[in-house]
Amino acid sequence: MFTSDTVYNNGAPLEGETRIPSGCAVSAIIDRSGKRMTGEKIIRSIATMHDRSNGLGGGFAGYGIYPHYKDYYAFHLFFNDFSCKKETEDFLLGHFEIVYSSEMKTRKVKGITGEPLIYRYFLYPLSKRLANSLMDEEQYVVKCVNTINAKINGAYVFSSGKDMGIFKGVGFPEDIGRFYLLDEEYEGYMWTSHGRYPTNTPGWWGGAHPFGLLNYSIVHNGEISSYDANRRYIEMFGYKCSLQTDTEVITYIIDYLLRVKHLTLEEVAKVISASFWSTIEDKSEEDRAQETYLRKVFPSLLINGPFSIIFGFDNGLMALNDRLKLRSMVCAEKGDLAFVSSEECGIRVIEQDLDRIYAPAGGQPVIYTLNKNLGEGGVR
Repeated sequence: MFTSDTVYNNGAPLEGETRIPSGCAVSAIIDRSGKRMTGEKIIRSIATMHDRSNGLGGGFAGYGIYPHYKDYYAFHLFFNDFSCKKETEDFLLGHFEIVYSSEMKTRKVKGITGEPLIYRYFLYPLSKRLANSLMDEEQYVVKCVNTINAKINGAYVFSSGKDMGIFKGVGFPEDIGRFYLLDEEYEGYMWTSHGRYPTNTPGWWGGAHPFGLLNYSIVHNGEISSYDANRRYIEMFGYKCSLQTDTEVITYIIDYLLRVKHLTLEEVAKVISASFWSTIEDKSEEDRAQETYLRKVFPSLLINGPFSIIFGFDNGLMALNDRLKLRSMVCAEKGDLAFVSSEECGIRVIEQDLDRIYAPAGGQPVIYTLNKNLGEGGVR
């Protein structure tokens, strides 16, 4: 997604003063000790890259934000009206135990208008329904999410994980963060964020980032030129791409490779941002065999085009560029804190004194996880 920025002098453009930044901004922060923080820092981070957005989409994902309901699926839903809300609640009552539900708490913010009805539900699958479905629990939840989104007109489940939640809408990201009171009402050990600059798809509440499924979330800067090939392949396995943005397919690809095919994060990176064949030929025998196998088994899941993504999951995040690194991405660390951002300013505004700061190579995944799950280090 490209934008242009021209510097003017008395109404006339200055020669040589046009810049074309890589539109859209992504940012993330994780405390690898598991300590929880409000969304205030991530709002400041994404706000620093304000010019990468155009007010047509912003959003956040927070992990560890629902400790009192951590064993239940937290469904966040948009509704066009109360009629589709009633239809959705009837469906939920037939498939889940609803432990608690409420309208999402928001505040009036200048620049945020036309918001849908926004509700949340803490759920657990009905045991009889789950047993009769012959599915595992996560499969069952995914099917229910897909059913609501595909068959109930005017309803959209935009978050469905445990102890995490997605908050998004149409507006600049800093306004969306304040709209949902992320700086006051929520604390989590990890936050990801996105400022959108759509060029090929409309700006609407469901099309804002992050995109999520179960505990997975994706924020993405770029444009997927292989979208149709990726979409046709992934829809063979029960997914439905209907949200008018190419980012949706990335979420389903990663869900399929991780949850269904049981690949590791490193293997997922080698599928979606695969090395060129000429590069693979120069690798060690073991690496060459692995990458050749993955490219031959999953050729239709190679993502072509410029991109940088941050993939969130329940114990951490993975940052990944396209193999040519056509989109910017910076990573940094300070003690237990780790940061990812489209620009260095998105990190420096939070923490000036860093232990380490670097730009990962194209196609090279950076994975930060909670220390308790990795032992020492918290990065691989």
